[in-house]
Amino acid sequence: MSETATAPTAPLRARAEIDLAALRANVRTLRALAPGAALMAVMKSDAYGHGAVRCAREAVRAGAGWLGTATPEEALALRADPGLPADVRIMCWLWTPGGPWREAIEAGLDVSVSGMWALREVVAAARAAGRPARVQLKADTGLGRNGCQPRDWPGLVGEALRAETAGLVRITGLWSHFACADEPGHPSVAAQLALFREMLAHAEERGARPEVRHIANSPATLTLPDSHFDLVRTGIAVYGISPSPEMGSAADFGLRPVMTLSASLALVKHVPGGHGVSYGHRYLTPGETTLGLVPVGYADGIPRHASGTGPVLVGGKWRTVAGRVAMDQFVVDLGGDEPPVGSEAVLFGPGDRGEPTAEDWAQAAGTIAYEIVTRIGTRVPRVYVNGEPSGQEPGDGN
Repeated sequence: MSETATAPTAPLRARAEIDLAALRANVRTLRALAPGAALMAVMKSDAYGHGAVRCAREAVRAGAGWLGTATPEEALALRADPGLPADVRIMCWLWTPGGPWREAIEAGLDVSVSGMWALREVVAAARAAGRPARVQLKADTGLGRNGCQPRDWPGLVGEALRAETAGLVRITGLWSHFACADEPGHPSVAAQLALFREMLAHAEERGARPEVRHIANSPATLTLPDSHFDLVRTGIAVYGISPSPEMGSAADFGLRPVMTLSASLALVKHVPGGHGVSYGHRYLTPGETTLGLVPVGYADGIPRHASGTGPVLVGGKWRTVAGRVAMDQFVVDLGGDEPPVGSEAVLFGPGDRGEPTAEDWAQAAGTIAYEIVTRIGTRVPRVYVNGEPSGQEPGDGN
């Protein structure tokens, strides 16, 4: 998990500026929306491309009591960070056979179990470690990915309770995940919530006493208070991006985008009309003009699908990617303007200066804003701004 602690003094080819004050404010906003529940800040995929180490520290400072990751390796890396309090709860949920179960148990992670194979492996690891595993049983209430099907739930719950009686596991959570919470009024939402309540009731009637029950993701946290239970799992909303434009913009929910992606123009030149631009000459200049070279491409995570459509702010004006996005660079038609080489090209940010947002890029590329920020590659340094004062320890503050 890479991080750039302070802004460099020399200009950068490109930079992803991460506004930590915005992240903290987003966490506080989300906590206020679910006052009766603890909040998990999801840090998977290097915090959706924002940098898991720094973002995890700031989320905890702002009141997140839990951190979530997909893979155990991501969770173990967070647990090893000395900048995080030792008692912060960390959960991971994407396991494959032979995974680092014992390491997770010894690190005090909460591990998700969706089937008998996983329960058997974690029980064996608990015996080897000489301490119980913290296990959260996941129910498949309709998403159809990970999770235990309702017909198999009694068997999984029963076996987990027997392992708990034997001192090999502790059932710390019961949980599930929505399929369509980002689609207002979708009938599957109510159906999943009802089935989750049934599966909870079955487990609890047989003696399960979980610390947390949870199903709410970012969209459910924002719009479905009945789904909050004991814990809400907030991912993309922590980073100031709306989980669904149909539900409302980030600003509508009181959230602020955390990442601003920019680059320095590498070249500005005059070309005649009819000049081809980039591979395949899918763009021909309509007349004599100036072209600006933006030194980022699909190797940096700029979607090639946004060729000809991706918006960029240069010199106070929106420009559009001219021709194809290449591996390391793309071109914008400056329409005769002549900004100096090295001028800032802002691909996306909060929109305060009139720049595009990640959602604008998502629409240009025919995808979702989650993908736009998460795919920004490691060649683009993360530059952190507005961090807490160095003397403030994790867990202090509001």
